[in-house]
This record gives sequence, C-alpha cells and structure tokens, in this order.
Amino acid sequence: MLNVSSALFARRAVLAFFVAAAGFFAAAEPSTAMTGAETFVQTNVTKGLAILNNKAVSNDQKRSQFQGFILGLTSMKRIALFTLGQYKRTATPQEQDQFAAAFQNYATAVYQSYFAKYSGQSLKVTGSTERAPGDVIVQTQLIDPNDHSGQQPLEVDFRILSENGHFVVVDFSVAGIWLAIEERDQFSSFLGQNNGSIPTLIKHLGDLAKQYH
Repeated sequence: MLNVSSALFARRAVLAFFVAAAGFFAAAEPSTAMTGAETFVQTNVTKGLAILNNKAVSNDQKRSQFQGFILGLTSMKRIALFTLGQYKRTATPQEQDQFAAAFQNYATAVYQSYFAKYSGQSLKVTGSTERAPGDVIVQTQLIDPNDHSGQQPLEVDFRILSENGHFVVVDFSVAGIWLAIEERDQFSSFLGQNNGSIPTLIKHLGDLAKQYH
C-alpha cells in the first residue's frame, strides 16, 4: 500500500497544483481575445458557488446538483485517463472505464469539499493566456468581501479547451499548483508501490471519496 497517509494523499491532490506549471506553461503568450473562455469561467464558477451557498436545499440535494454541474463543465474521463500516466497503456478498456467512474466520484467530492470552503466568496476573472489555438488558461481570484487583511486574494486558474464550439475545463490550479498533474504524480507513485494494480487504485479512490461525503 501507499506509504503516504490517505489524508496527505487527498490534501495534496486538492491543494497541490503545480510546481511544474512554470515550465509546463512557459510557451504561453498573453492574449486579449479570450473573452469567450473568460465569460465561460466567470459564469459557470459563479453558478457552482451559488449551488454550494444555497441554504434552501439539503446536503444530499446540493451534492447531487453540484455533481451534475461539475460533469457538465469538465471532460472528466479525459482528466481521469490523463492521471493514469504511463499506466494507461497497460490498463484494459474495462479497467479504464472503471477507473474513470471511480475518479469521477472522487473528484466531484473533492471539488465540492474544496469550493465549499470558500462559501460567500465571489470569483473575479483577471485575464487569460492562450497556450495554443483553442487552449486557454483563464486566471481568476476568489474575493472574500469580509477579508480586510490586505493579503492577496487566492488565485485559481482554469485550463479551458474549445471543442466544436463548446468550452470544457480540463484542469484547474490553486496558487499555481495544477490538480491533474499532481494527481497523476500521486497515482503513479501509488501504482508503482502496488504492482501497477488499477483495481487497487480504484478501491483506494473509493475509500478517499467516502471521507468527503
């Protein structure tokens, strides 16, 4: 089994987001023409925060609504298979599907838990960067109206792809650390210590997801 604790594994998966990002995005150039992607992020993240801030529904209803929101916003299976790294090549199609389902359950629980911590805050888009045609990083800040400390707001960035006229989120970062890259590193480490067993990783993700429900 993994020598890191489940709590550390989960925390790093949520809070990490990319020491490697500096090199990963080094070729990106600023652009002022990304208003479509910026509007997409502003509108949808505001919608997600509104779901979590809705006190008129039960926690179960809120969880169901947020899961539907996340699944409509992201390319979850693409993210899941990316996080398998080199082990994607040896996973059977059935294992890939089962892992994608387990990852979806885990990831939506993590996202809900993370964004719930910022209840009452609002999102402000501060700009965007085009990595390649149809591949954009949208920079945002979470603004706390009750914070008078003078500290910089938390930066949360989103990687957006444009596919057939539609935008989709394929990754996001907190304070410069990107989730999918961090999870790929964590999963590769876990699989390396467990003989590359995808079923073992699937069970582990299930156990982690329960911590957020």
